[in-house]
Amino acid sequence: MSKQSTQNILMIRPSAFRMNEETAGNNFYQKVLKGITPEEVTDLALDEFDNMVDTLRSEGINVLLVEDLPDTDTPDALFPNNWVSFHSEGKIGLYPMFAKNRRMERREDILIDLEHKEGFKVDEIVDFTEFEDHNVFLEGTGSIVLDRENKKAYAALSPRTDRIAFEQFCEAFDYNGVAFESLQTIGDQRKQIYHTNVMMCIGTGWATVCLDSIDHPEDLDLLEKSLLSDDLKIIPLSEDQISRFAGNMLEVASTLDDTPRIVMSKSAHEALDAIQLDTLSNFGKVISIPLDVIEACGGGSARCMMAEIHLPKA
Repeated sequence: MSKQSTQNILMIRPSAFRMNEETAGNNFYQKVLKGITPEEVTDLALDEFDNMVDTLRSEGINVLLVEDLPDTDTPDALFPNNWVSFHSEGKIGLYPMFAKNRRMERREDILIDLEHKEGFKVDEIVDFTEFEDHNVFLEGTGSIVLDRENKKAYAALSPRTDRIAFEQFCEAFDYNGVAFESLQTIGDQRKQIYHTNVMMCIGTGWATVCLDSIDHPEDLDLLEKSLLSDDLKIIPLSEDQISRFAGNMLEVASTLDDTPRIVMSKSAHEALDAIQLDTLSNFGKVISIPLDVIEACGGGSARCMMAEIHLPKA
């Protein structure tokens, strides 16, 4: 199995999913669904979520399913990869979150259960959450795209991805950091993309990336050279494609065979052209899951819903 992918995934089943008003200010992928009640939004999102869990399990992926706490107001709880990351050295990272109501998503009980019920080995918890006191943020593997194989970390700087916090992450977890600015067109302006994992994804031997979003030639050169130096096949994405979440995918391993699964939403799959899909299929089996309501209200997609557990077993 590649260091890049794991068979073990943490997913949080939401209890009160809706469009989070605290994140909409800089997540331009969120939309208001008209003609549909909040209760219907929650029910539809739960249907999409449950179908995704069933699909992943049918593909031989171990989904550790945790219920959201019903008495907390955590509309984005189904995106756990923003508050926690798990690493093969037995380390866990906890991250500073931009939205105050997202900080309640961090749950010690989940970390305790991983160790004492699920049998994972935890040697150290690296806590970056003090950055919140200084209005500095770094939202897990939303802000950071990890190339675990080559020990590189990629970060598109934004209000949710601070350079100094990123450098501290790289030092703590022994990654070489590649920081750059990634922009999207909003009206007549170019604005920073809120999370790196919207505009790029790295798998074993491949990378999807929206090079069109990088306006500064120095940043573009830095990113391209870094990816090519590790012999990654670059699959370019357009800005229109990443607006349909084509960059928000994740490679995971299966217990059924040695073929990696490349998980994405149905809208991401439909945004890719035949050549891009053929290229991806050379590296793994493409799994496409309908997530229309979650994408519209949450502004995140399949990758955001999976916190991959790379911890060793005790």
